[in-house]
Amino acid sequence: MGKGEETRAAVLDEAARVVSTAGLNGLTIGLLADRMQLSKSGLFAHFRSKEQLQVAVVERAAELFAERVVRPALQAPRGEPRLRELFDRKLRWDNGDLALPGGCFFASVSAELDDAPPGRVRDRVVSAERDYGDLLANIFRTGISEGHFRPDADPEQYAFDIRGVLLSYHHASRLLADPKAEDRARTAFEALLRAARI
Repeated sequence: MGKGEETRAAVLDEAARVVSTAGLNGLTIGLLADRMQLSKSGLFAHFRSKEQLQVAVVERAAELFAERVVRPALQAPRGEPRLRELFDRKLRWDNGDLALPGGCFFASVSAELDDAPPGRVRDRVVSAERDYGDLLANIFRTGISEGHFRPDADPEQYAFDIRGVLLSYHHASRLLADPKAEDRARTAFEALLRAARI
């Protein structure tokens, strides 16, 4: 990796940290230049516009999520053990243990962009969210083929339900500072698994 690529990677890592706590609208080239001790013109040369910077930071967050949550979870045995590992790593991602100080990057920016008109930044966030939903459904589907879950269980419904649990956890732990948020999320997760086995 050349010096320019190293600088760009460091800038994007810092940008992801900023967005996790201040949101996409809180991210500016000026703020990032100050935090990275770079000139605005030097930073502008890497991204050309605020929109390009935002798209790049969403891409970087998706890379971090894949690196710290998805790929390690995929090392677990197929089916229920893999779902458990993915859930555990996603909780750790949400609480900031695996990545960013503001918790789940995607939960934060999704709330910011949910009513925004279509555009490159929103489209990339939507794509990342859909990929995660598909991943959950596919891992659940392997749980059916492994005999861990009922053959008539609905993988897409499971993915919807578990995402609801995770969003509720994010809200309860980050906004409400509920000390029981993680216990409640784990209880809800276990209830979903039990229901899938019946």
